[in-house]
Amino acid sequence: MKIEDEIKQRSFKSAYQKANINLIYTSGWIQQQQAALFKPFGVTLPQFNILRILRGQYPEPATISLLIERMLDKTSNASRIVDKLEAKGLVTRKQCPADRRTVDVQITDKGLALLREMDSMEGGVGTGIKNLTEQEAEQLNTLLDKIRD
Repeated sequence: MKIEDEIKQRSFKSAYQKANINLIYTSGWIQQQQAALFKPFGVTLPQFNILRILRGQYPEPATISLLIERMLDKTSNASRIVDKLEAKGLVTRKQCPADRRTVDVQITDKGLALLREMDSMEGGVGTGIKNLTEQEAEQLNTLLDKIRD
């Protein structure tokens, strides 16, 4: 559906304004779609993001600093998210033996099993991304990278 119809706005000041609004709206829409997909698994998008980072580090642990650095949503509170994941038994948290000021976070077997269950959702399944051809997805990636340059 066109952005004009989604937000009930017939005209924009420029193509740049329309693209900016469209990007912000679409980002929120995709996050809502993902939240609905993740709900049956009992995790949020930021929790899923941290679990994926930890799986990538596995079997090595990660520090909270590393998690913050690699998270998709830089405004998320990584320590609070790790607390919630630890309460669910999906991660463990231990004081780093080499640096007592640092905490090591590691994904558990239960966390790895959950991610294996959720792997079918990778790649934008259920978020509209699969409506694009592979070539269109590559073009979108190029354009998004160009926006951030």
